[in-house]
Amino acid sequence: MVLAEALATLIGDEEAVEIEQTNSYHGSPIHIVSARLTRSGPAQKALSNIGKENLKVILSELDTRLDETNVIHFRLDQSDLISGILTLSQPGGQATVKGQTKIQVYPGQSPLVEAKSTIQKAIESSN
Repeated sequence: MVLAEALATLIGDEEAVEIEQTNSYHGSPIHIVSARLTRSGPAQKALSNIGKENLKVILSELDTRLDETNVIHFRLDQSDLISGILTLSQPGGQATVKGQTKIQVYPGQSPLVEAKSTIQKAIESSN
């Protein structure tokens, strides 16, 4: 599946990509493609693969992208991702791929400060 291959390339781990076949609410068959990285090193590398410009946008919009469970949310244009281009997208019109990154926050730490630090590290290590 082309989308699964594009996602594997983005995160750098083919084994982390899963394809689940199920039925939609109306009964037609659908495929759910998901990827999950649980170790911080590979997750940080995958985040940096989004690209400097996209990460700068995410950083500038962090107040609205970081939720109460310390997860940063973003969407990538699905057609562009398949073509090897990474473009941030808004929900709506075109098909998108949802992305999330969980920020590790310990007691006494500010989730926003930790999220900014994580994104900044990704910017510094991106190509």
